[in-house]
Amino acid sequence: MKLVDSHCHLDDEKFQADRGAVIERAREAGVDWMLAIGTGNGPPDLEAAVRLAEADPRMLATVGVHPHDAAKADDTTIPRLTGLLALPKVVAIGEIGLDYHYDFSPRHRQRAVFEAQLKVAAEQRKPIIIHTREAWPDTFELLERYFRPAVGGIMHCFTGGPEEAERSLQLGFHISFAGIVTYPKATDVQAAAKLVPLDRLLVETDSPYLAPVPHRGKRNEPAMVVATAKRLAELRGEAFETIAEATTRNFATLMNRPEVCGE
Repeated sequence: MKLVDSHCHLDDEKFQADRGAVIERAREAGVDWMLAIGTGNGPPDLEAAVRLAEADPRMLATVGVHPHDAAKADDTTIPRLTGLLALPKVVAIGEIGLDYHYDFSPRHRQRAVFEAQLKVAAEQRKPIIIHTREAWPDTFELLERYFRPAVGGIMHCFTGGPEEAERSLQLGFHISFAGIVTYPKATDVQAAAKLVPLDRLLVETDSPYLAPVPHRGKRNEPAMVVATAKRLAELRGEAFETIAEATTRNFATLMNRPEVCGE
């Protein structure tokens, strides 16, 4: 049964020595497609994921300015990002959003850059991939103002509970679960995982971060999304094959890539 890792940072320096082997292990584990997230080290380099995807026929890419890097954006960033959306392998804008935990960029700059990218997504009709940490109220406020459900979006590495999940679903988002859903103490995330409709569910690694149980503490990699999908199936009382098939189809539909399902 094939899976899609809907969010991985394969450009990370932690993969520099063995990136090819990491990708090979993923395919051997049944992870047929991967979405490389194009944040890299932030502006001016917006093409970190594009370079990887163009070298692999079953890898897609995003472009985006992560909230950590919002302070690096200048007047050229958004026009350049908009131009990259025309590339064949670029399927979404992300990851974008707000992070009030680290505040690596001032909050007013985070909000301004997030707003600008939301406007581009609406204009260019591209799905968005959301990062939010300790910033749910402001994230929802901007999404309610600018998000267009018709183009779709993903709440990536979901860390909220049932309330945040319900609100995200009402806005029209898919919800993606990473290794956190396998952690024994992540009870709110697990409760949310049980209520997400099967047709709005995705899985990811967010590698090299947040390796799932039983790999916790190790470098995460796309092959490990299998453990996350299995735990998700257990929590929901569904077969692993059901989760694999649904999340693959959901990704293909959201990104308008029928080839992901072999169609």
